[in-house]
Amino acid sequence: MDFLFIGDIVGKPGRNCIKNYLPYLLKNKRYDLIIANGENAAGGAGITEKTFFELRRMGIDIITGGNHIWDQKDVYNFIDHEPEMIRPANYPPATTPGKGSIVVERNGVKIAVINLVGRVFMNPVDCPFRTVEKEISVLNSQADIIIVDVHAEATSEKQAMGWFLNGKVNAVIGTHSHVQTADQRILPGNTAYITDVGMVGLYDSILGVDIKGPLNRFITQLPYKLDISQGRTVFNAVDFEINENTGEALSIKRIFEII
Repeated sequence: MDFLFIGDIVGKPGRNCIKNYLPYLLKNKRYDLIIANGENAAGGAGITEKTFFELRRMGIDIITGGNHIWDQKDVYNFIDHEPEMIRPANYPPATTPGKGSIVVERNGVKIAVINLVGRVFMNPVDCPFRTVEKEISVLNSQADIIIVDVHAEATSEKQAMGWFLNGKVNAVIGTHSHVQTADQRILPGNTAYITDVGMVGLYDSILGVDIKGPLNRFITQLPYKLDISQGRTVFNAVDFEINENTGEALSIKRIFEII
């Protein structure tokens, strides 16, 4: 089975990039499931119901979240009744809206997607390692393939998650840094892995945001406004293949296109 995981979508430029480039990509290859991280899809911080459905109409099957998932308050209005929008599973389960995983079926194969958020250099949440163990213990009886989005700041934490889940899940895809890493590989347990898939958004930017605001923040330590304008965009994703009969990850390839 063929999968496409699209990197963090940043604002309107990111959405327009997908609108323009994804149809071209789909002319050359058919994917069984398309996943994207959408926690910054609305205005560069958070996601709204309108934005969620815009991405779904473009052909994205499942949208994952991260530490910015709650930045747009509109998310509270739809996350509970739109199962294709998942948030990190290691938020406190009793008090947090939405779900941390989803199971979908494609051609008789059941595929689970789990979303996690890291703890290093990020806000405190439940342990992602213990949480994913619990999720897997339930999903193993429900799904043939398990894909994990680990949304974390530290490269070491994402690599640790990859090795922790090596042989236990079929793919571990890192998100959050908005910078694509060049370490895609098949781990010894036949798990596809990359530390960070990158982003979809402004190419001539700082993590998808106009250069002036972040640069002035670093130089002056003052709270300059962060804006998103227009310009060239970058499409970051990974294309990976999993044998639906054996569960082995067969390949993982980076996609980096300037649009």
